[in-house]
Amino acid sequence: MSLSDRLRKAQVSMPPPYRARPRLLLLPRVPKPLHGVAPRVVLGSKWWDETRRAAYASTGYRCAACGVGKQQATWCRWLEGHEIYDLDYLLGRAVYVETVPLCHACHNYIHAGRMLALLEKGEMRQEKYDCILAYGDRVLHEVGLVRPAPYEGPFADWGDWRMIIDGRKYPPKFKTFEAWLKEFG
Repeated sequence: MSLSDRLRKAQVSMPPPYRARPRLLLLPRVPKPLHGVAPRVVLGSKWWDETRRAAYASTGYRCAACGVGKQQATWCRWLEGHEIYDLDYLLGRAVYVETVPLCHACHNYIHAGRMLALLEKGEMRQEKYDCILAYGDRVLHEVGLVRPAPYEGPFADWGDWRMIIDGRKYPPKFKTFEAWLKEFG
C-alpha cells in the first residue's frame, strides 16, 4: 500500500506544500520609537504563544523566508515568531499585519541592526555574524533580490509614532531617544 493510501486510511492529511517567501528578508526595520511596543508585549504571552504556534503550523513547521524545516535549520532546531508590519515612516505608523515563523538565521538577518550591536558588545562571534549575512544574501540572490540599505529618513517625530494592532493605537514605550538610549545604548 502506498504512503498516500495509508494516510487516507488513517485519515491523516499531509500538510500543504509550503512556498517560501524570501521577500520577508527585505522587511524594513521597526523604528526606535516603537521598540518595546510589539504585539507580543502589548497583548501578552498567552496571545503570543497562540499566535506564533499557529504561524509555525501554517507553514508545516518551515521557515517562511527560506523554507528550511525546523529540524534542518542551522544553529537552532526551532522556529522563531516574527511580526510583520506595514510601516509608514512619514506618518509614524506601524500597522501589525501578521506573525510568521522564521529560522534563527533568517530572523537574525532581518534584525541585522540588533545582530551588529551583539557583535560589537562581544555577544556574537564574527563568524556567526558573517555566516548569517551570507545565508540571507544567498536566499535573496536565488530569487534575484538584494538587501537594500536601511531607510535613512525622513521620519515622523518621535512622539508621533504609533503601533496599530487591530485598529488600536499604542504610543512609544520610551518618550525620547535619550530614554531609549538608556535601555538599548
